[in-house]
Amino acid sequence: MPDPSPSARVAIVGAGGIAHAHAGALTELSDRAGLVAVADTDRDRAEAFARRFSVPGVYTDAEELLAEERLDLVHICTPPHSHTPLAIAALRAGVPVLVEKPTALSLAELDELAAVQQATGTPVLTVFQHRFGPAAVRLRRLVSSGALGRPLTAVCETLWYRTDAYFDVPWRGRWEVEGGGPTMGHGIHQFDLLLSVLGPWSEVTAVAGRLARPTDTEDVSMALARFENGAMASVVNSLLAPRETSRLRFDFEHATVELEHLYGYQDKHWRFTPAHGHEHLADLWRSDGADDVESGHLVQIAAVLDALRHGTEPAVSLAEARRTLEFAAATYASAFRRRPVAAGELTGDDPFVRAMDGGAVPWPRVKEPA
Repeated sequence: MPDPSPSARVAIVGAGGIAHAHAGALTELSDRAGLVAVADTDRDRAEAFARRFSVPGVYTDAEELLAEERLDLVHICTPPHSHTPLAIAALRAGVPVLVEKPTALSLAELDELAAVQQATGTPVLTVFQHRFGPAAVRLRRLVSSGALGRPLTAVCETLWYRTDAYFDVPWRGRWEVEGGGPTMGHGIHQFDLLLSVLGPWSEVTAVAGRLARPTDTEDVSMALARFENGAMASVVNSLLAPRETSRLRFDFEHATVELEHLYGYQDKHWRFTPAHGHEHLADLWRSDGADDVESGHLVQIAAVLDALRHGTEPAVSLAEARRTLEFAAATYASAFRRRPVAAGELTGDDPFVRAMDGGAVPWPRVKEPA
């Protein structure tokens, strides 16, 4: 693995919308990293991106970028179907990778990526930035300490709104390119945070539907989940909610912890309610506000750069990302097979290992094949 200098050399592959969030974060972290190259198949877009963020190296081919540049980290910010091939190319070039969600389109793809990671000894990381907000870090610490008692129930809701026109972008709403609908591309951030707090899940029972949007994928899914620690949770992923919100609620034996935000949270978006007789827990939750930053790309990228610099294991690891992706796969498998799906059940040649739709989508496609 490359040993980053005080200013790590970083490249971005893909110059679309989400790449701007990565580049903006790297600009704020200029004492730790320098953005030295960008690649995009659209040269005009790559050059415009390079001008905006003062990037010296511009490429239209990721393989060429990897061959020409000396890099400590590469960010993959392309449409989902290209994540795994590009990440594998970076690993074979010996460069650690930070991949936008979803890491892969299927569990089979992710396992292929894991095999290359093991062979090269170079890490693949997934962007799940909500894990890194100070309040989420504090919550996991309190859960781990046992101060809140056993986790009992939870609610996880991603209630967003996307118009029909949103799906005019060629790669959106296609199983073979995007991997899925809001379960894969939108709600995954919220239920990844849920899983990071509650730990391993054991069973999922779900429904999914295409209720309103011109898409081959679902536009809403709902899941009931059981966890190894006995907790139960409901998970809703929707693109049909005119009043958008992202909401998490955890009920522990001794306290309720709630979060409501949209695309990123701060401490002010959390609410802590101790149970009667446990009012002292409020002091453990309280923050002095000195670290009240938004749970955006900045906090995760800073953590990744620090970990690479100090030789510690950066997050979110491929093993953690697989648990979240398996939850998405189980949601689809349960919805389309109309039965519960246990953790670890989807293995081998199961159709839902090879693709999130499992070849079992109950509605006709409306988009032309990509």
